[in-house]
Amino acid sequence: MDAITLGPLVLSGERFALLAGVFVFLIGTGLLASRVSPRFNLWSTVVVLGGLAAARLAHVIGHWTYFNDDPLRALAVWQGGFDWLWLLPVVALSLTFLLQTRRERAWAIAPLAAAALAWATAHHLAAASEPLPPPPLTLAALDGPPVDLATSDGRPTVINLWATWCAPCRREMPALAQAERDHPEVRFLLINQGEDSDKVRAFLGSESLSFNHLLLDPSMATQRHYRTVGIPVTLFLHADGRLAKAHMGEIAPERIAAEIARLC
Repeated sequence: MDAITLGPLVLSGERFALLAGVFVFLIGTGLLASRVSPRFNLWSTVVVLGGLAAARLAHVIGHWTYFNDDPLRALAVWQGGFDWLWLLPVVALSLTFLLQTRRERAWAIAPLAAAALAWATAHHLAAASEPLPPPPLTLAALDGPPVDLATSDGRPTVINLWATWCAPCRREMPALAQAERDHPEVRFLLINQGEDSDKVRAFLGSESLSFNHLLLDPSMATQRHYRTVGIPVTLFLHADGRLAKAHMGEIAPERIAAEIARLC
């Protein structure tokens, strides 16, 4: 599944790949700072922090319609959302102004290449989603008849695994509700994990939320089928029920829209 477990910490494949790249880069530049030039200390700091800031800012500007009503969400970097192409100008400018000799600039290629290789390898190994079939489960609905998850209605499906006690789950629920309204061509299944109907109903009422298909999974069988670790998890399924993409952790509105566009 698209996740890496490090003790109590659960990271999505994309976040793990990013951390792997940054770790390799900092190790490499640390060695260069001690053996070639201390200027690599400042250079590595500018590349990491400046690159992250530039990539995030570019993403926010490029998806401004999703941030217009809540500009402070630009600081919610844990949701993901970076345009890594904008890392290149930061690298180029920092090489020009912070490293002063050709020798230093030549050495700088090594940690950059190693970090890119670490990121690409980790992303390939951890971020791919196995095209699992839908689970052979029939779940009770909060309102309405039970739903057979193995039966498709001909539309792509978005499954969100959540619980009322989960703060990231609560934060992303309005975005999922809006996406369901915006995309009638997609079926949304909100599957609560391990809680009873009274608790779920009370939460939805307090938040003024409603969904077409709110399902109850008291034994958390859906999690076991998809081999997920932790919640929230958002699963994007093709029209035939095969898993296309799994997103671990809180999901941003623009990410929901992008994954739906790939399905449709």
